[in-house]
Amino acid sequence: MDLANRIHQHFTDSAHLKLQAMEVLAEPIGQAAERMVTCLMRDGKIMACGNGGSAADSQHFSSELLNRFERERPGLAAIALTTDTSTLTSIANDYAYEQVFAKQVRALGQPGDMLLAISTSGNSRNVLEAVHAAHEREITVIALTGNGGGQIAEALTAEDIHICVPSSITARIQEVHLLTLHCLCDAIDYLLLGAE
Repeated sequence: MDLANRIHQHFTDSAHLKLQAMEVLAEPIGQAAERMVTCLMRDGKIMACGNGGSAADSQHFSSELLNRFERERPGLAAIALTTDTSTLTSIANDYAYEQVFAKQVRALGQPGDMLLAISTSGNSRNVLEAVHAAHEREITVIALTGNGGGQIAEALTAEDIHICVPSSITARIQEVHLLTLHCLCDAIDYLLLGAE
């Protein structure tokens, strides 16, 4: 297979998964957006966390809320727990890497806030610990996973929302995660501002 065909196959696989995922994810994405708007309208905030590409997704999402997505509006309260290197490294050094997000959730989170927990495998230990910390603080979790949801799926409660991409391929899961985040941002703006 030459390189052009290989690249063509990536595009085809990504498009097929997105169409397949649309059928199963549209409802939980809509529910998540509605819950996020309720949280924000009650002066709550949305905290986001993840590792690697999921850390970048956390930062992407929080920046779209804090600044703007496609439309002008006031900033919305969101924070990526992945960005403060002094906090992350001190917790990892003094306690354990598994606690880097959980300690922030316990310190910053209040009942009525939300946690967007992103893990392609569903088994990221530090994201799982953040889910447990959120539950301790009466914080609803929106879990964005793939690969069946892993341990994070098992830790969710009836109050939480699980958005699980139906794939086991990390790159494809991440591609759908990004689309999901854009859908959430658009839906939040639509619910707050109405149609353009």
